[in-house]
Amino acid sequence: MNHLRSLSRTVAAGAFALILATAGCGGGAKTSSDGTAAAPAGNGEVGSQAPAFELADLTGQTVSSSTFAGKVVILDFWATWCPPCREEVPHFVQLQSKYRDQGLAIVGLSLDAGGAKDVAPFAEEYNVNYTMLLGADDVAKAFGGINSIPTTFVIDRQGKVVKRFVGYTSPEVFEATIAPLLAATS
Repeated sequence: MNHLRSLSRTVAAGAFALILATAGCGGGAKTSSDGTAAAPAGNGEVGSQAPAFELADLTGQTVSSSTFAGKVVILDFWATWCPPCREEVPHFVQLQSKYRDQGLAIVGLSLDAGGAKDVAPFAEEYNVNYTMLLGADDVAKAFGGINSIPTTFVIDRQGKVVKRFVGYTSPEVFEATIAPLLAATS
């Protein structure tokens, strides 16, 4: 009987860990039923101008946020060790392929402590076809603080934050969010 109780607790703990892993890595963020979350007051807030940044890509070259001016941007704070982040990457690859010519730019900001040595092999294995940058604490703070990953911002062609998603978000939600933004040309 004690063995069954112990097994039951182990299964319950495993189920709880699975729920946490599929929701997001980290904690502290409040999300609504559609996966969106309000950023703390300040930068990164929905309706505000997206913060400018300059970060290194996987080859060490500096990339500026101005590179993406006039594009609809999906800006994803993520890490290779985060299961829901890893789950989103193939969806981002598909979205980038489908919408690149319509003005979509997906940008991954890796928060991996190992930097390019951790991210480059991952990007190669997953055939990442979008810009991959090495994130920095100051950029995370500029976007209102990143308490859980993945945290993903959708930014319109004018550089304004339209949505903030915390935790795994389905490709259908991203597609529904970007479609009207891509259709808008001004």
